[in-house]
Amino acid sequence: MTPAHIRLRRACATAAAAGLFAAPALAGPAYGAASPARSSASASSAAPSPAADTEFPQLTPAVAARLDTALRQVMRETGVPGAIVGLWAPGKGSYVRTFGVADKATGAPMTTGLHVRIGSETKTFTVTALLRQVDRGTVRLDDPIGTYVEGVPNGDRITLRELAGMRSGLFNYSLDPDFIKRLESAPEQPMTPRQLLDYSFKHPAQFAPGARFDYSNTNLILLGLVLEKVTGRPLHEVIEREVIEPAGLRSTVFPTGAALPVPYAHGYTDQTPSGRTVDATDWNPSWAWAAGAMASDLNDLRSWARTVATGTLLKPATQAERLRTTPMNIPGDGYGLGIFNIQGWIGHNGSIPGYEVLPVHLPEAGATMVILLNTDNLHQGQEPSTLFGEAVTSIVTPAHVYPGHKPVAPQSR
Repeated sequence: MTPAHIRLRRACATAAAAGLFAAPALAGPAYGAASPARSSASASSAAPSPAADTEFPQLTPAVAARLDTALRQVMRETGVPGAIVGLWAPGKGSYVRTFGVADKATGAPMTTGLHVRIGSETKTFTVTALLRQVDRGTVRLDDPIGTYVEGVPNGDRITLRELAGMRSGLFNYSLDPDFIKRLESAPEQPMTPRQLLDYSFKHPAQFAPGARFDYSNTNLILLGLVLEKVTGRPLHEVIEREVIEPAGLRSTVFPTGAALPVPYAHGYTDQTPSGRTVDATDWNPSWAWAAGAMASDLNDLRSWARTVATGTLLKPATQAERLRTTPMNIPGDGYGLGIFNIQGWIGHNGSIPGYEVLPVHLPEAGATMVILLNTDNLHQGQEPSTLFGEAVTSIVTPAHVYPGHKPVAPQSR
């Protein structure tokens, strides 16, 4: 798909080619050895309710068995070490499973309470914080970024709306060769937002503001700086006070260092100079900052997927602006303001070295799907979270298969 841009070199190339985005990630394809596809947890059914009268199936043991089989097959094909998959729909029951291992060194199994890095899902938090400022009247979507941040190419013409909608034309810093070299050589070292912008701004603008869609992490770094300027607080405090707390999330953090909240799943990536898969759990996510530094768990992402898709933290008119999409790379799909609509599923995906997430909501059925993986290694050119999402939705929502695209060719290093 396209939105999972925080994969560095790979994130951006994959997003453009596949039609989704993720979050920060680094180099080219390769994937780790397959691990046992152990599963745990349960699928439960609930009595149908009139509010849930859709084509979404009852999540019976028979449907759960089909999902188990399909997901184990994806595990085998992709070599993903561990996965957490949750599916919920009003009146239709729920399906929650864990597969594989959270730590390849010890063999500890994946469990539903583990934290993971969420990569570009962070963008939904940053843009929500921005839109809450819009609701207060402290900023306007059509303000030029140059009003808030100096030195931005075309800063007098690029609006906050174009930044949030990935239509600014600014070069994606995570594609810059010097940035990639820096991150690959010292992934535990912090980076500042200004350093990230320097990698972007040494490149000319790619096109005139608003001319087309082009996924760029640079856009969110700038929106993070806008939030800091208008609130007078560091971004992690803004996100906590303006989004995490009002949304009632208890296991979601915007970190100020490299540590993950405990308990956590170890994350594995091949975004290394040699392409060898390594444990990236302790890599510092500051290089993704407002575009992809956050961490969360299954239950919080279940809640957040619905919150962000339905706009409960925003005025209805502002949410309507957010959901007004423009075309991406896939016919019928579009990107709004820090959010996408992929075959009816609304949300965002995320990919950062070691982890991928896919929390999305299908308003038509009131259904929510959350997928958490502890690797970002591509499989034949595709994000593994996309393949997991496709496996689930092919069974439960055949009229809304995520992402509804043909496989893309593997990316070269």
